[in-house]
Amino acid sequence: MTVIFMPTITRVEPVEINAGAWYLRALRADDRIDDRPALAEMGEADAGYIQKRAAQWEADTTYSWAVCEPTTGALLAEVTLYPATGLIGLRARPGHAEAAQAAGDAVRRFADSL
Repeated sequence: MTVIFMPTITRVEPVEINAGAWYLRALRADDRIDDRPALAEMGEADAGYIQKRAAQWEADTTYSWAVCEPTTGALLAEVTLYPATGLIGLRARPGHAEAAQAAGDAVRRFADSL
């Protein structure tokens, strides 16, 4: 995981972000989209991971986004923002480091605009 330093930010509501060729949205596991297989490919074995991330956003401890391919909605990477420290974390499925980096840059710009 790559870590990028950011200044401390204030609370934000969950939002989708346009990152050029990709879009960022909340992690999902529902009847339309299930990010769990892609997360497993990135090494995430916690069955409650998506619910944990949603609770962390609500508690303002960690904000997270699924980095997605726009036509299919497939998760390519995950970006996290830690509001207490301003750090951004990136992790990607094999072959999708560029998507993760572009998304990290978009989250940095988003955080700077707060």
